[in-house]
Amino acid sequence: MLKVTGRVMPGASSLLPFAVFAADADGEADAASPVKLEELSLYTGPPPPPPTARRAEPEAGQLEETVATVRKLAEPYATWCQGTYAQIRPGVQRVVRFGSDAYAYLQNPPKDFYPRAGIIGVAGVVGLFLARGSRVKRVLYPAGLVTLSASLYYPEQAAAVARSTGDSVYDAAVKSYAAVEKILKSQSKGKKKED
Repeated sequence: MLKVTGRVMPGASSLLPFAVFAADADGEADAASPVKLEELSLYTGPPPPPPTARRAEPEAGQLEETVATVRKLAEPYATWCQGTYAQIRPGVQRVVRFGSDAYAYLQNPPKDFYPRAGIIGVAGVVGLFLARGSRVKRVLYPAGLVTLSASLYYPEQAAAVARSTGDSVYDAAVKSYAAVEKILKSQSKGKKKED
């Protein structure tokens, strides 16, 4: 058994001693003489670089300078796009989820869904025909008739929507009342100071 002297990696030979089984040119194994790393053909490496050699950085060419300029100009726009995408992404995911849920619902609709949807749609078209004249009528009549016919077919959902809508309308009315009251008080205080 021949013992190898030298280092495969700095510090590795002190941590992991190992032995190499080798034979002399005569074919006899000589365990007494150590073999150096350079003597093993398998472990010969490239010669070390001369101490004065340095790696010179190549100069930037016209193409590299142009690409760097374009990157600097495009960086604010890319940052803006990433921020906008981060803001829009949840809304888009909600729309996609709603669309996939609606598609799955329409693939296996409940009984009498399509006739009811047809009657609700016809009520909207009738509202358009009845709403000749002002623009307000063109909005209120179809929306009102669609709402009325939908509430007849789906009363539980209509009650839930009416409840949530009523709460939001009430909150908006209270906030607007408070804002108007605040404006009127500030105007009356201003008039008293002038007097």
